[in-house]
Amino acid sequence: MHPQPSPHITIIGGGLAGSEAAWQAAERGVHVTLYEMRPHKMTPAHVSGRLAELVCSNSLGSDLPDRAAGLLKAELRVLNSLVLACADETRVPAGGALAVDRELFAAAVTRRVASLPRVRIVRQEVTAIPDGPAVIATGPLTSVALAGRIAALTGQDHLYFYDALAPIVSADSIDMSVAFRASRYGRGDADYINCPLTEEEYGRFVDALIAAERIPLHDFERQDARFFEGCLPVEVLAARGRDALAFGPLRPVGLTDPRTGQRPYAVVQLRQDNLAGTLYNLVGFQTNLRYGEQERVFRLIPGLEQADFVRFGHMHRNTFINAPLLLEPTMGFRTRPDLFFAGQITGVEGYVGSVGSGWVAGVNAARFVLELDPLVLPETSMLGALCHYVSRADPAAFQPMKANFGLMPPLSPPVRNKRKRYRAYATRALADLKSMFSSL
Repeated sequence: MHPQPSPHITIIGGGLAGSEAAWQAAERGVHVTLYEMRPHKMTPAHVSGRLAELVCSNSLGSDLPDRAAGLLKAELRVLNSLVLACADETRVPAGGALAVDRELFAAAVTRRVASLPRVRIVRQEVTAIPDGPAVIATGPLTSVALAGRIAALTGQDHLYFYDALAPIVSADSIDMSVAFRASRYGRGDADYINCPLTEEEYGRFVDALIAAERIPLHDFERQDARFFEGCLPVEVLAARGRDALAFGPLRPVGLTDPRTGQRPYAVVQLRQDNLAGTLYNLVGFQTNLRYGEQERVFRLIPGLEQADFVRFGHMHRNTFINAPLLLEPTMGFRTRPDLFFAGQITGVEGYVGSVGSGWVAGVNAARFVLELDPLVLPETSMLGALCHYVSRADPAAFQPMKANFGLMPPLSPPVRNKRKRYRAYATRALADLKSMFSSL
């Protein structure tokens, strides 16, 4: 008798998601070939060939258990994440955040993954999607050749190369004694929340917007600046003329402020961003302002003085697929059950979101070759809610999303105090996650 071949998967990309996926699959007895093109071929943002190199901040965000990012980290520790373990080992002082020594961190991940006897690391660019079981975790700077193959697989219209993300706020943080619900000219339902501005308030807002500090573009983004001309940041539009916003995204036509019975001088509209109606985005507010500046300036908008920003806006080069049309919450591709996606290419945002999606994809790719049922994490967990969002959001308006409590199912009974509510979300999430894995 011929010996049975060992179960094997291919993982493309040695970033945070690919490294986590490789570790989780190997730990479950599956052989892994991990392809990473660096240092043979570098991206515009990376500087080394180490796995899990952090190309932006060295902070993985809040580590507090009652913050969304902190809860996601707590869940990944419960799930025995390799990347979180390496981050904890190489952390540096950062208050309530988890920040790392980026070189020691990447070295630790590289060493741990390379030490696994079931993992073979190949330093080579992959230009085609493998035929067998595979995880694509190539990140926001996917190579041109592979991006072309992904476009052919998914359909060109479902692969995007830039983000232009508007800020998102929690609905319960909007001051509805100032803001009001209405659609222009009363057409349809009152789908929008409208924040009215007087001429004086508008002038103060525009002045602050123009003067605010911006995030500088990377060289490779500056070379593609023609994109930004087709999708102007709100601060750039404001600088083109005093009333450019009032005649553009802040035009007040068809709206009446119920407090005055008059049309406002300008209106900031907010559109519902999730099915539960707990999140709203600022319409037309793609921006390149620094995050702290966004919080300061956008709180000058009447009704948003105490807004809880669950995502700030930004514009940058980023390759991602329209995941709600293509993926299951398992991170599996709907029309090809042996193919999985992980990392920012799926529409999850941030370092830890990428790690989490890598965990899900790696575990489920391993379970596929081991002929086990895939795992769908409880939607009451932060990681489960994030996977549910990227696979079930409205595909017509899909944009990448970071972990936030607005993605999670409401509590029953509701908890009105925000801090207590977040703690209750965290308690429920960890309990449900531990209960699920205790039964496996």
